[in-house]
Amino acid sequence: MVFRKFFPKQTDFFKMFEKAARNLKMAGTLLVEMMENFSEAEIKAKQIYDAEQEGDMLTHEVIRELNKTFLTPVDREDIHALISRIDDVLDLIWAAVDRMILFKITSSTPEAVELSKILLSTTEIIEKSVTTLKKKKYTYVHEYCIEINRLENAADRVFRTALAKLFNEVTDPIFVIKWKEVYEHLEEALDNCEDVANILESIVLKHA
Repeated sequence: MVFRKFFPKQTDFFKMFEKAARNLKMAGTLLVEMMENFSEAEIKAKQIYDAEQEGDMLTHEVIRELNKTFLTPVDREDIHALISRIDDVLDLIWAAVDRMILFKITSSTPEAVELSKILLSTTEIIEKSVTTLKKKKYTYVHEYCIEINRLENAADRVFRTALAKLFNEVTDPIFVIKWKEVYEHLEEALDNCEDVANILESIVLKHA
């Protein structure tokens, strides 16, 4: 009893990371479904909003547990940074979707679909990375981080192409303003995925 009093059950932060990563991947899946079929845009937007709210709750839970936990499996600042950055990606997905609904956009663009698919692929790898990190298979985590960086570079090219088409081929300035903001949120979400990879690599370097 004394042992339990002074050494309480440890919080499984890796399990919480996995839950957050699964939630992020679900939002990415819904985003692609919305971009490919706008007939259910309102429904998908509501589901993505729910995922964003779930992400906020998970983030608060991790931070709350972190403040109560003396011994952590990785550095405290890395735990805080990882869960916060995953939540940032989710926030930006919702921001893009929210703008589409607010702007009454009724159909997608090929570039938006492509960016969304790259984002989904990246969230899938983030989930694999977090799961692999728990198993301490650090070489695999490093390889996943390289793939995330590669996908982010590919997304940058799509983003530049999307902007070029907007400014060179579209004559409606309102259309340009609307889609420029959506593209920027998607691109920033992918930038934050790269930040997730950088945090994971930092953890690997400390513990490999």
